[in-house]
Amino acid sequence: MEANNDGSMSQVRHVVLVLSGKGGVGKSTITTELALALRHAGKKIGILDVDLCGPSIPRMLSIGRPDVHQCDSGWVPVYTDAAKTLALMSIGFLLEDPDEAVVWRGPKKTAMIGQFVSDVAWGELDVLLVDTPPGTSDEHLAVLENLKKHSRVDGAILVTTPQAVSTGDVRREITFCKKTGIRILGIVENMSGFVCPHCSECSNIFSKGGGEELAKLTGSIFLGAVPLDPLLSTSIEEGKDFIQSFPDSATFSAISSISQTLLESLQTA
Repeated sequence: MEANNDGSMSQVRHVVLVLSGKGGVGKSTITTELALALRHAGKKIGILDVDLCGPSIPRMLSIGRPDVHQCDSGWVPVYTDAAKTLALMSIGFLLEDPDEAVVWRGPKKTAMIGQFVSDVAWGELDVLLVDTPPGTSDEHLAVLENLKKHSRVDGAILVTTPQAVSTGDVRREITFCKKTGIRILGIVENMSGFVCPHCSECSNIFSKGGGEELAKLTGSIFLGAVPLDPLLSTSIEEGKDFIQSFPDSATFSAISSISQTLLESLQTA
């Protein structure tokens, strides 16, 4: 079926990349929780999961492996709710076996990313969050080149953990953004302390403040710090909406604040 490429992104108001220089910093978790926070703020949200080798967002949203249907303008995204306020497209939906490894050379990955960007019928969205693989590989360039054909990219959120090893890798990501002309919408420090499930005290397992320091050094906005929270981890594992389940937690407050700052940044993008 020939997709109507011009219309697939025409009603998407803002496109935001979620990047990190390294794996294991919780980029998909931040993408998922930001999407839920923005939805709770009354926005229509889409997630494009282009982490081809580790598509974890379908599980985080408890979607499973639904059939992906086609319409005149391409693939129909999978909706998490009847009101269609949160849409998702992931390679996880297209694999016959969820445990199957994606062993593809660069050109095949690039072609799949091109299809993902141009052939998904998103309809009307306030924000499309693009969850990318770690690093600054050809996959990132493929995402950028294809997005720029169909819409403008408003900018990127960079996710780091507090340690110098992580912030060093994210510094390279900042260089990538500058070289490719992507506006940095802000830096999120994830796993910033550990929230005790019994007394709610926050202890610093890793060092603290690396993300904020990096933001200062590079002249970027510091969006906020999200602690390691067992309640959040359980919600992600079970595919529950953390923001709905634990509205009184400090972690909810952090994610909600980050989403509000992001919305304000997008108004001036």
